[in-house]
Amino acid sequence: MRGRWLLVVAAALLVAAFAVTRTVDNRYVYFAGYGILQYVVLATAWNILGGYTGYVNFGTGGFFALGVYSSVFLIRAVNAPLPVQIVVAGVVAGLLGLGIGYLTLRLRGVFFSISTLALAVVLETMMVNWEYVGGARGTSIIRPAPMPFFGNYASFLFVVMALLATGAVTLAWIIEHSKIGRGFAAIRDNEEAAECMGVPTLRLKLLATTVSGALMGIAGAPFPYYLTFVDPISAFNLSYAVNSLAMPMVGGTTSWLGPVIGAVLLGTVQQLATVTISSELNLLIVGLVLVAFVVLAPEGILGLVRRVARRKPA
Repeated sequence: MRGRWLLVVAAALLVAAFAVTRTVDNRYVYFAGYGILQYVVLATAWNILGGYTGYVNFGTGGFFALGVYSSVFLIRAVNAPLPVQIVVAGVVAGLLGLGIGYLTLRLRGVFFSISTLALAVVLETMMVNWEYVGGARGTSIIRPAPMPFFGNYASFLFVVMALLATGAVTLAWIIEHSKIGRGFAAIRDNEEAAECMGVPTLRLKLLATTVSGALMGIAGAPFPYYLTFVDPISAFNLSYAVNSLAMPMVGGTTSWLGPVIGAVLLGTVQQLATVTISSELNLLIVGLVLVAFVVLAPEGILGLVRRVARRKPA
């Protein structure tokens, strides 16, 4: 029953996103909405590994950029349509997640986190020296003609990202309420005890890194058409790693809803700060909010709500 309601809500959100494109003529609304929805995908992807299993990933920027450059390669090589770019970006980033997970998941704690950060650095070095996709200078991308039923390509990308965000959140919900999700929770709570109880911890962790990496790559696939210029600075921006970690922690890492709340809240604040003050304040805002939540509400907004609800008299 809950799954049926989730599908209804997801369909309603997609209809609402399309309705916005028919009623709003301000392109910045699509620009900002795309950015917020992109962070919903990234925060959800990070939470599948970092929140559900407890393995903190600092390499979000690397997986995201891999999706970006997969699209750039496909555009330059065969002028592939956007759906093909999204599928290929997800497959490539997912396979990287599987391979890196196999090599690094025997590490735990800060050692695993450092290895994921090193991965992002290695990938950035590779892209800086790969001239076919622009190298250090970057490359410009020409958007296709506006799609039918859409006044401009920006509104089309907004709906595409709404579809990807809805799919990512639905997948997170399915995982959380399945046997796989219970295995992830067992790993997060006590991995040694889970192994003793027969939980296939390595297999589940590899699944988590694969799914998480694939979703991050998918989030990056439409980026070349969104920005129309791609270089290593924009693709490997530090804000992706910081925000994808901070947003689930602000919303709550043990539920599919937490990353959505954190992404919408922090994403909206950052967009407002960009147009009213300066985009340079974005990471400062995230840092201050994250510190405040770590000190005052370490379980995030959802944990705070649960705590207040338990204190209320029956």
